[in-house]
Amino acid sequence: MLHVTKDNFNAEVVESKIPVVLDFWASWCGPCKMLAPVFEEISKEMPNVKFGKVDVDEEMELARQFGVSSIPMLAIIKDGKLIGTLVGYRPKAALAEAIKQYID
Repeated sequence: MLHVTKDNFNAEVVESKIPVVLDFWASWCGPCKMLAPVFEEISKEMPNVKFGKVDVDEEMELARQFGVSSIPMLAIIKDGKLIGTLVGYRPKAALAEAIKQYID
């Protein structure tokens, strides 16, 4: 799983040739912990999408840049532009479907 920071953000996200889904999370967040294994599973099932995690405590600048006010929050980025966000925990099928709606 890609660990996204302000240092690798441009190379890994903005310049990515494929869509990127970023999980903004924190170690103290219960719903984030519930989402983590689901996010991991989906990342393995969608090879045409890059999945990364952003720790909001370590990367406050990126969290601010994306207007993160509630976590977990997924940001879907295509061609370097934010095309959608998903906030809160969702079961695997619902989450996969929501991501596909943005990237298909």
